[in-house]
Amino acid sequence: MIPPPPVPPPLVPLGDPLAVVRPAYGRGSLADLLPSVSAVLGVPGATDVLGLGGRLGDVDRVAVLLIDGLGAYQMGLASAHAPILAQLDGDTLTSGFPSTTPVSLATLGTGAPPGEHGILGFTVRRPDGGVLNHIQWGSDPDPASWQPLPTRFETAVGAGIPATLVTRPGFRGSGLTTACYRGAAFVGAADPDALVAGMLEALDRPGIVYGYHPDLDHHGHGSGVGSPAWITAAVEVGRLITRLAERLPPRCALLVTADHGQLNIPAEGRRDLALEPDLAAGVTGVAGEPRMRHLSVEPGAVDDVVAAYSQLSALVLTRDGAIAEGLFGPVPDAHRGRIGDVVVACLDHEVVLAGGWEPPNVGRLVAYHGSLTAAEMTVPLLSCVTPPL
Repeated sequence: MIPPPPVPPPLVPLGDPLAVVRPAYGRGSLADLLPSVSAVLGVPGATDVLGLGGRLGDVDRVAVLLIDGLGAYQMGLASAHAPILAQLDGDTLTSGFPSTTPVSLATLGTGAPPGEHGILGFTVRRPDGGVLNHIQWGSDPDPASWQPLPTRFETAVGAGIPATLVTRPGFRGSGLTTACYRGAAFVGAADPDALVAGMLEALDRPGIVYGYHPDLDHHGHGSGVGSPAWITAAVEVGRLITRLAERLPPRCALLVTADHGQLNIPAEGRRDLALEPDLAAGVTGVAGEPRMRHLSVEPGAVDDVVAAYSQLSALVLTRDGAIAEGLFGPVPDAHRGRIGDVVVACLDHEVVLAGGWEPPNVGRLVAYHGSLTAAEMTVPLLSCVTPPL
């Protein structure tokens, strides 16, 4: 297990990485990015919440590149190995809650908070009592029913503005891809070179082009933020963005963002329900992920479970409490049952593992995310714009 890496000076002033950051829905979150892009490109009814029009100027095509795991608190370290990150205009957004990939991708793709689109965790309880892993989601449940909102790609295409998704070929037709990106033309890209080529080809015409790159997150989980494997992945991120930025066509903007940050978790910060009877008492189901748990509990046991988990360094709320705090945004009745009876968001270098409830490899990861700390919730919004001919 590697320790947390030293944190170099960030590109923008950042505070305590463990401070609680609530999602800025409607003011500066991932939910506001594509509505703002859509407004810049003239989609009727779209609102430029982020004020991108003043920053991007007269563009007729916008590329949005999401680097999985490149939180704002990782930018200082990453830019030491990917100098292009320090050369782009920089700002920050918040992710939605939980700060995890499927939630963030749906939040970005729909332009809506998680409570509205219904993808409320890495895993969530299904109505039949089973657990849905959104990353391994196929066609059951039906993506159009489970995530009922139109995507911002659909609304753009409906307004006559082309939309293209460039991502790994294996994601074609998955439940998550359909839920987040339906309406966009799919282009498979197996590696960074293909990602750049696919995005640039789509940018030959006006419209929205969205690209997704997963490798930095993968190596953060497996080896840790700041590890040699993570640094190699950061170098590749720099090369990818540089190749893309240098070849953008006229009247084009490139926006680079992320879905969440990551925290390395030391061995002493790993709590496991399977080994701690006090944490397991009253719990009948576990979903979410180690940094943000959705707990199903026995009837009448909510107060006891809240008390047990309040001994951790965590924000512990009932379902109604989490909804009242606005963490998920508005939550319609159809989506309330996807939230645990008790919600546990870890706030220090700590995780809640669920031995017996989820695969053992989950407990062998080095870096995690999903909770409300600044290091997890704050993501960059970088931009560059090419001039007209």
